[in-house]
Amino acid sequence: MQSKHPEAETASTNPDSQTGHRFVYQDDELIEKPFNWGQLKRLFGYMKPYRKQMLPVIIIMMLVGAITKLTVPLLISKAIDNAIIPKDKQLLFLIVGIMLGVYLIQWIANTFRIKYTNMIGQRVIYDLRHDLFSHIQKLSFRFFDTRPAGSVLVRVTNYVNSLQDLFTNGVVNLLIDVVQLVGIIIILLSFNFKLGAAIIVTVPIMFIISTKLRTKIRRAWQDVTMKQSRLNAHLNECIQGIRVTQAYTQEKENIQFFTKMNMTNRLSWNRASMLNQSFGPLIEITGAIGYCILFWLGAHLIQTEEISVGLLVAFATYIGYFWEPITRLGQMYSQLLIAMASAERIFEYMDEKPIVAEIPGAKDLPQVQGNVKFKDLVFEYEAGRPALNGISLDVKAGQSIALVGHTGSGKSTIMNLLCRFYDPNQGRIEIDGININEVTIQSLRSQIGVVLQDTFIFSGTIRDNIRFGRLDATNDEIEQVAKAVHAHDFIASLPNGYDTEVQERGNVLSMGQRQLISFARALLANPRVLILDEATASIDTDTELKIQEALKTLLAGRTSFIVAHRLSTIRNADKIVVLDHGRMMEIGNHDELMKEQKIYYGLIQAQYKFLQDAG
Repeated sequence: MQSKHPEAETASTNPDSQTGHRFVYQDDELIEKPFNWGQLKRLFGYMKPYRKQMLPVIIIMMLVGAITKLTVPLLISKAIDNAIIPKDKQLLFLIVGIMLGVYLIQWIANTFRIKYTNMIGQRVIYDLRHDLFSHIQKLSFRFFDTRPAGSVLVRVTNYVNSLQDLFTNGVVNLLIDVVQLVGIIIILLSFNFKLGAAIIVTVPIMFIISTKLRTKIRRAWQDVTMKQSRLNAHLNECIQGIRVTQAYTQEKENIQFFTKMNMTNRLSWNRASMLNQSFGPLIEITGAIGYCILFWLGAHLIQTEEISVGLLVAFATYIGYFWEPITRLGQMYSQLLIAMASAERIFEYMDEKPIVAEIPGAKDLPQVQGNVKFKDLVFEYEAGRPALNGISLDVKAGQSIALVGHTGSGKSTIMNLLCRFYDPNQGRIEIDGININEVTIQSLRSQIGVVLQDTFIFSGTIRDNIRFGRLDATNDEIEQVAKAVHAHDFIASLPNGYDTEVQERGNVLSMGQRQLISFARALLANPRVLILDEATASIDTDTELKIQEALKTLLAGRTSFIVAHRLSTIRNADKIVVLDHGRMMEIGNHDELMKEQKIYYGLIQAQYKFLQDAG
């Protein structure tokens, strides 16, 4: 192709050592970049719309919770020095009562904070997933040509989900921990600068050691996301291809390969988790050193009467509080690395630009008559291998054009260019004299109906699948088009008629039934230009005869392009275009081309011979 994505260039091959079976997958690359603060800022930009909700409630509740927590050790110190040692029960009861009130306030503040942070966090996740899905919907066919569906799916689901903890807890907890750390440092230094400084000096030592772990942890979590994407892509392929797998009895090989990928994913996660958890022991050791300094130096200061017993207990409590946020900050950093690994994959797709894009100021295509002109079209899927080479064709409104030729001759490619699923490398396409590259894509495609050989049926009712052609259609209009394509009878015979639920891809329906539904869907849209791309290939002869009768009425007044091999589908076309290796070789109606006895004549003769042999 003209432009290859890195995933297309890093295919992973995994031979099965016993069977020699080889699978190839389009893999994500390990992103070799330093920590991207710009992406982090972009990620947190999704919280901006909710700043007004965060500031008045969450920040206040956060400060109330932090202040009440820092008040408790002070009350304990006062209780020991002024109530327990002097045996003042009245003062002790008063201090205990105050502590209970402080704990109650803290509980209320934390409850409201958690409620609002979860609410806002989920809204941020909703917005991010919505933006990602909306952007993917706009990307060109080339994007999907080079990526397995599972690789796209894992970004919209798993990678976005991995950001939930960051937005629901991580950001606010980070602020709480910073406030708590600053408050504790100020309190410790103000109580006794010598003792406070001796304890706090252990913190820089811990950060110097932990810095060495950061790059390893980030790379490890990147590797986890890559393995998960690969696993998801394989799983999606296995589900989509389960019929082929079972038909060729390859279940055992598939299970073996999945087991290997699953094991690789588990080992990758274990390694990342092990590195992630290494912060815990590091902080525990540093905390133990801090306690040793506290009791060694604290005992000396008590003996010299520089501090009281209650103050020493308060110091010990504050140190416990001190290492809690330090531990969480270490976890927060690991959480941030996980989030960044996911964010890199998400923004990688969101930064993809549609190759087929509207020009600035593109206008809507007005209601067209259906005059279509192809002018000197050249198109390449891959550089140096033209799929179309110099195609020129003038189609008048209301004409039916049949495109015939061997597989790979360029028939479907012409239709893809007409719908602007791709743009030509050279040449142009005009409808009613308007270059389709100068109008909005939505206004163009809304006037073109497409029926493909591989019909896609969505999960839902049959009525909803037909209405997909025009969402504001009434039930009567849906039934009318179903009757026109002879789909009404089989639909009415189903248990719930038009409200019968069909699963993904409509597997409960026959190939012919699915094709009839796609006919009804396209005709409901009432397009000025209709494309039938091998649309009758999967329909039995009896059904095809009914459709041929319906098409005589339904195609009247519409410009139609018919890609087909069956003689019955193309012989009545106004023009038949014969393609070979991307070039237009012959053009005329059925009788004219048969008289010339060239390529078209040979195709028809081959078809007759095939039907005779089959009969």
